[in-house]
Amino acid sequence: MLSRRLPALGRVAIAFGHGRSAAGGVLLCALIALAAFGLRELPAAALFSPLILSILIGVAFRNLVGVPPLAYPGIAFTLRRILRFAIVLLGLQLTVQQIAQAGIGGLAVMLVCLVATFAFTKWFGKFIGVSPQLAELIGAGTAVCGASAAIAMNTVTKAHEEDVAYAVACVTVFGTLAMFLYPLLPHWLPLDHRGYGLWIGSSIHEVAQVVAAGFQGGQDAGKLATIVKLSRVLMLGPLVITLGLAARRRLGAHQKNTAKAPIPYFVFGFLGMVLLGSLITIPPAPKLWIGQTTTFLLSVAVAAMGLQTDIRRVVEKGLRPLALGAAASVFIGALALALVELT
Repeated sequence: MLSRRLPALGRVAIAFGHGRSAAGGVLLCALIALAAFGLRELPAAALFSPLILSILIGVAFRNLVGVPPLAYPGIAFTLRRILRFAIVLLGLQLTVQQIAQAGIGGLAVMLVCLVATFAFTKWFGKFIGVSPQLAELIGAGTAVCGASAAIAMNTVTKAHEEDVAYAVACVTVFGTLAMFLYPLLPHWLPLDHRGYGLWIGSSIHEVAQVVAAGFQGGQDAGKLATIVKLSRVLMLGPLVITLGLAARRRLGAHQKNTAKAPIPYFVFGFLGMVLLGSLITIPPAPKLWIGQTTTFLLSVAVAAMGLQTDIRRVVEKGLRPLALGAAASVFIGALALALVELT
């Protein structure tokens, strides 16, 4: 059914693409994102975020139908401009006040888990032979905020679209497994409501997954899990900036006569939105609209990544990246649990 509808989406997008205009490609990505939101209305797909559905539809379109040449300028525009704008808007979903509610101990647990998981993923990826770029994407997605982090990280990692698709798939699969499994474990673990919320918020990948699993432990646990998770989202900015500066220094040291890696200045916009949301009170209705718009724009961006993904190249990467995603997920879950027990 889906393969029969995809050509129709392509014909609509081509009709709006003239010459080297970006309109056709942007529209194609937007239509794929709309299709992803529509699919989520089906019971079988309701558990998946629009981001993962968008990239899957994009990959299917690329490999089953093919991308019309007129769409490529718009796809490139989407990956450059729309992605960065969506990440900036993402900053309005959390405030400094929310982060403060986690407390010093909660923030410390979250930070240790984030840094240790990212470092472990890079090290273990090198140990088992996964490319450094793909290991960084999986590490960011696991340690910070799932698919959004992997996508944002690629602005400085500069990995192939196939790597991004693989990383998004990894963090989605293991984050979903954690969402189902973790609520079953407190029966065998000495965790109170606060400990459970802190554990969930520090270890599960996507915000939606944390909310779903966190409130299984009660209202207090769910609220704390959400706050801790949003605090992890805030760390996306510093992580991307740090890695961007590190890449800039490496290129500057080894290739003095070539252009240096760009600093992801748009991340400062993300941090600025966090401060803005902390200084002013956004009414619930506009805040909900901004959140939905942000999710849609991120879905448009990952649709563009899917449209540039050759599934044959993904398959060629084998099972090692999948093993890395599993190891990273087990590592962050076990470390977060151990730290919660200690604190």
